Amino acid sequence: MLRLGPAPDRDLRLGTPGGRPDPGPPGRGRLHRPGAGGPTIRRHPPADPDVAARPARRIHPAAPGRDLPARLLLLDPCRGLAAMAAQIRGLADTVGARHVRIVDMGGDILAHGDEETLCSPLVDALAVAACTLAGVDATVYVAGPGTDGEIPLHVLLDRLAGARHLTPTARDADTAGTALAWHPSEASALFAAAVHGARGTVRTVERLIPLTDASARVYELGLDEALARNTVARHLLDACPDTLDEAADLAARLTGIHELDRERRPSSDPARPPVASPGPHATAQETMALIRERAPEATHATYRFAARALGLDWHHIPALRTLLKADSPLLTLR
Repeated sequence: MLRLGPAPDRDLRLGTPGGRPDPGPPGRGRLHRPGAGGPTIRRHPPADPDVAARPARRIHPAAPGRDLPARLLLLDPCRGLAAMAAQIRGLADTVGARHVRIVDMGGDILAHGDEETLCSPLVDALAVAACTLAGVDATVYVAGPGTDGEIPLHVLLDRLAGARHLTPTARDADTAGTALAWHPSEASALFAAAVHGARGTVRTVERLIPLTDASARVYELGLDEALARNTVARHLLDACPDTLDEAADLAARLTGIHELDRERRPSSDPARPPVASPGPHATAQETMALIRERAPEATHATYRFAARALGLDWHHIPALRTLLKADSPLLTLR
C-alpha cells in the first residue's frame, strides 16, 4: 500500500488486490464499468473512473474505500515494472504530490528472500522497485514488525536497528476499526491490538506470533535503505520485467516462492478442523470453548483463525463477532 502526500485532503492509498479464481490482481483487462453488479472502485485520473470488479473475483475495494479516511486506488502490475512505475509517477504528478509513503504491514518488505517463513515477497518488492524506477521521493514505513508472520520479529528488529520509530495511539488504530470488523487482515488486526496494549501470543491461521512493545511501532526507512535490504526488488529493478508473470518467475527463482502458481493451486486450510462444529443454536460460551480448544497455547486468536477452526469462512466473521459480542481487533482467550 502506498500513501501519497502532501496534504491530508490530497492523500491517496494505492493497493494491488488479489483473489481467485484468476491468479494475481485483476488488472485493467479484467475490470469493467459498473452495471453488471460489481462494486465500484473510485479512481483518480489518469486511471479510468468508476471501474467495477467482476463479481466472480470476490474483490470488494469499495468497502475499504468507504471505511478508510483516504481515497483508495488500485495499481495494475500486470503490464510490468515500467508500466507500474509510470502509474505511480503519473498519479503523483496529477495530485501534485511531493512525496510517496510506502506502508508495509509486518515487515516482509525487508525480506532477503531466504527466510523460512516468507510467503509473499513479490508485491512489496514491486512497490519498492517501481517507486525507485519512477524516481519519486519516497519513504518506507514498517508498521507492526513481525505481525504478518513472514520474518521473525528478532530478525526484523536487527534490520531496523537505528531506524526512527513512533508508536501510534489507540485512537489512531480506531480509524481502521470499521474495516477490521469485516476484513480478515490478520497482520493489521495484530498491529491494532498491539497499539491498544495487547501482549502475549496470537494464534493466526498459519502460526503463533508474539505481540510485544515493538509490535505496536511504526519504523521509518529511506527508499534506498529498503531497496538495499530487499533482494527481489533489486533484481526486479535490474531485469525490469514486462509482465507480472515474468516478475513472479524472477521472484520464484530467487526465493522458491511463486505466488501466481500458488494461487492456481487449490487452497488448503492450515487451521486444524474442529472436534465438533458449533450447532446452529450454540451459545457464545460454547463457541469460545471450541476456539480455545483449537488454540491451547495462545493468549489471543485472530477472527480468521477462529472462523476456520469452527469450519466457517471469512464471510462469517461479522456474524461470529456479533455472537461473541466482540469489538476488539483480536479474540482474547486467556
